[in-house]
Amino acid sequence: MSNRGNFSGQIGFILAATGSAVGLSNIWRFPYLTGQNGGAVFLIIYVLCIFLFCFPVLVGEIAIGRAGGKDAYGSYKKLGNKKWGWLGLGGIISGIFILSYYNLVAGWAFGYFFEIVFFSALSETDHAGFFSSFISNMSSSFIYAFVFLFLTAACVVQGIQKGIEKLNKILMPSLLIVLLGLIAYALTLPRAMEGITFYLVPDFSAITKQTLFDALRLSFFTLSIGVGGLITYGSYLDKGQNIVRSSAIVTMSDTTVAFLAGLMIFPLVFSAGKSPTEGPALVFIVLPEIFKGMGPLLGRIVGGAFFLLLCFATLSSCVSLLELAIAYFIDEKKLPRKKIVWIVAAVIFIIGIPSTLSFGDYPIFNKLSFYKDRDFFTLVADVTDISLTVGGCLMCLFIRNRWKMVNLNQELTFGNPGFPGSFVQRYINFAIGYLCPTLLAVLSALIIIDKIFGI
Repeated sequence: MSNRGNFSGQIGFILAATGSAVGLSNIWRFPYLTGQNGGAVFLIIYVLCIFLFCFPVLVGEIAIGRAGGKDAYGSYKKLGNKKWGWLGLGGIISGIFILSYYNLVAGWAFGYFFEIVFFSALSETDHAGFFSSFISNMSSSFIYAFVFLFLTAACVVQGIQKGIEKLNKILMPSLLIVLLGLIAYALTLPRAMEGITFYLVPDFSAITKQTLFDALRLSFFTLSIGVGGLITYGSYLDKGQNIVRSSAIVTMSDTTVAFLAGLMIFPLVFSAGKSPTEGPALVFIVLPEIFKGMGPLLGRIVGGAFFLLLCFATLSSCVSLLELAIAYFIDEKKLPRKKIVWIVAAVIFIIGIPSTLSFGDYPIFNKLSFYKDRDFFTLVADVTDISLTVGGCLMCLFIRNRWKMVNLNQELTFGNPGFPGSFVQRYINFAIGYLCPTLLAVLSALIIIDKIFGI
């Protein structure tokens, strides 16, 4: 492990793993899905899904990584066999494609920070038109995405402690400070309490099948489980660390960021008289309209802070996705980190070109006849979305049928002598052995039905 690098301790690992989990899902996807699904009642179901179903899978991923001591492919192969290694390799490939389009959206956030703070975004009268024009401008889209991926690679090339751990020790506290500052401001606005009421006072009559589906699906997506990123981070964790406790802190931290994002956004939305059900347009169209209404100076400060917050969240996730692939080439192909990071980053940028062109005047990419005339960006996002739940399901089956629960329990006992015989052990074993693989199999089928057949 010393040749690969490792985290300096529990705090370094927790911050890095939290950074892996915290991303666009927390700041963008969670608020708009909460708004679309009844507010507080969605929040309650989401939190229950996180701790009942996602937490055990998170524990399992980290345990596989530490026991295997290698990248996702190498850990599955070592603990199982070469056939199971393909599960890890599938996760690595999925992670590459996720980063190829995720980096594009990160570039939008990065670009919006500059457009709001330094340019004329807040002077626009048609923010929907501005966003459409912004993402269809190929030159700026490529530049912002390139710069963001360059920053991601520049961190990963420094290694585990000097790069990934150091970055997250700066980004995670900074993210929290900016988030709390924006919440404090939002709560001073007129009608802010209407937003708080919508967000925190549940109306159980608002529960629908879609509410349950969206909450369960988002919970697995927001923790970044299923592709092997946390297997990779787990491989850098020493045996003295308590995996269950660290996983619980990561889960709580990730959920807290999502909760605080809602606490910031809904007072802003209600104070401006906007609807909380705006959907994906909430961040890039509705919020800039709100920032504009604050005036030229305050709007630049608050709007700039918000998109800087979004950049912090996306950068930490991008770093995790890139490291997922880099660890494979270091462990399995014995390639030097400083060379392979830039090569893989360049390949990912090239893979992301069709997604970028999906928003330009390129029918070959923005109207796929074999995918109901949807664009290439949506295709990649949908396929990789499915890979998360399928990967999580297969991971649980790997632990139950190949690696065996006795070995999982032994791994989780390192650094946690009170684990054997505890309620937590019994629940994790039940969840990974039966509950989660069943639930994830059903969820995967539902997502496929939703994406392919629109049901």
